[in-house]
Amino acid sequence: MTVFRPRRSALYMPASNLKAIEKAKTLPCDVVILDLEDAVAPDAKELAREQALAALAAGGFGGREMVLRVNGLDTPWGEADLKAAATSGADAILVPKINDAGDVARYDARLHAAPVKTRLWAMIETAKSLFHLEDIAQSTATSRLSCWVMGTNDLAKEIGWRLSTTREPFAAALSLSVAAARGHGLVILDGVFNGLEDPAGLEAQCRQGLDFGFDGKTLIHPNQVEITNRVFAPTAEEIAFARAVIAAFELPENADKGAIRVEGKMAERLHLAQARKTVAVAEAIAARARSAKAVSS
Repeated sequence: MTVFRPRRSALYMPASNLKAIEKAKTLPCDVVILDLEDAVAPDAKELAREQALAALAAGGFGGREMVLRVNGLDTPWGEADLKAAATSGADAILVPKINDAGDVARYDARLHAAPVKTRLWAMIETAKSLFHLEDIAQSTATSRLSCWVMGTNDLAKEIGWRLSTTREPFAAALSLSVAAARGHGLVILDGVFNGLEDPAGLEAQCRQGLDFGFDGKTLIHPNQVEITNRVFAPTAEEIAFARAVIAAFELPENADKGAIRVEGKMAERLHLAQARKTVAVAEAIAARARSAKAVSS
């Protein structure tokens, strides 16, 4: 049976900031990304690496998934970051600016000493990557790759797309990325929303990301967590209907039927699979909440 792990909210925290790292232990985000890359100035890279490793070793983050974002191999810090990351104890290592499957292989090779549980996450944030999505996604068969993270700010910078809440220029890139990810069983997280004091805009973009099919969204500030968690969680109505679909298909008279009527709606076998996923996600979120409550009490 597949175990679903909630990844509604993935919060970047600069590893050069000890207060931010400690703050992450109290936040209801599903994923903490200790960032050694964009959020850290060049003269603080070494310090950030040391503090991230110390934080991962000390623990105290509860059930949150811990991800370490490293600098690229084309930077002065990339090799040392990857060497340290391999034995850091992080749940995943997030690598930047993947262009093709060859890049995935290069990063994966540097994690050979990492435990099996340590997965490889990749940023989709270059113009070249958009023309190699299928090849990159196929790397799941030969590497630790398990998740993509959209780098919408970098895409906007490189291509010249204008960033807005509705992101019209990004539509094709976002939808094709989700399709390629789903075709190979990858988790995929939406890019960040830059408006720190625009909760309505954040909610609108979260709902757009949900419509595209993303599992969750990456965030740049703690005040974005609550809205993101709410939007990317199944609603009470969706959970109730999913349970009704599952119950209906479990009735003996429906055992050999491909489509049935549930609460005035047609439900096919494909809807049964979706219903089971909805319930599994809901139960995983509830378990995550119980775990957080137990830690805080």
